[in-house]
Amino acid sequence: MSPGGRLAVAGVVVAVAALSAALAQNQTSGPVVARPPASGTLKPASPPAESGPAVSPSETSLKQSEAASPSAQASSATPAKQPAAPAASEVAALILASQETTLASQMAGRLRLVGIGLGDEVKKGQRLMEFDCSEQAAQVEAAEAEYRGARETHLARLRLQALGAAGELEVTVAASASDKAKSQVEVRKAQLAYCSVRAPFSGNVARVRVKASESVNAGQPLVDLVNPEALKAQMFVPAGWVAWLRVGMPVTIHVRETGQSFNARVAKLNARVDGVSQQLEVEARIEKGQGRLLPGMVGSAAFEAAGKQ
Repeated sequence: MSPGGRLAVAGVVVAVAALSAALAQNQTSGPVVARPPASGTLKPASPPAESGPAVSPSETSLKQSEAASPSAQASSATPAKQPAAPAASEVAALILASQETTLASQMAGRLRLVGIGLGDEVKKGQRLMEFDCSEQAAQVEAAEAEYRGARETHLARLRLQALGAAGELEVTVAASASDKAKSQVEVRKAQLAYCSVRAPFSGNVARVRVKASESVNAGQPLVDLVNPEALKAQMFVPAGWVAWLRVGMPVTIHVRETGQSFNARVAKLNARVDGVSQQLEVEARIEKGQGRLLPGMVGSAAFEAAGKQ
């Protein structure tokens, strides 16, 4: 090929390369056409919302702290107030006897005598009931006789020892037998004392559980005794009252059935609060006076505001 033809071919090659580069540049930087939505309808874009001036994050946090600071200052400056006690607090009160007991039989046997009835007034040490104790009395006599024989034996050994006819061991054994017989007498007498049922304190009979000629077992209840002259009131108050309730505080107890009121004073506070009901047990001693008040009655106890100060 001639030199002129080579130059022509080289020019064509250069022109083709330039044209390819131009086409590639047009495809890269060409306009982007937005695709329509799937529904095929184009919706006009909503205009941008009007906004105020831009606020920096630091200014926003400052405003929030300023808005929260008044409540924080108020909570820190004002202490929590405790609920005040009412002017007069009333709770139910159960009247109980300070002295109350159920006497039970200390032996098994047959009742020979029942000398009391319902509501009878009794004195301390008065005989209430008596068992048929002929067997126990015979046992006492037998024990006394045995003791007399053991004592005489001991005295005889002592006389023989003084004459040199009895040794120290014989005298010691005789003395021991005498002491043992004496203790048996005391045991039999103690058992004989069970034959009489006596009042442990002065009061009234609340219930008779047995009858004359009835056979009872050891430990069987016989009679209920109460002392109506010494009364107390049992109350259950809210646990929160422990903040102001004190021993010696005056209480007024009103009994609706009789229409009478009685003065009392707090005598005892329980050492713990019931975990379920959150109530505290309180006892008050009642000044009975001339009113008619019996154990078992229910009244209302009023704690005056003056006692809470």
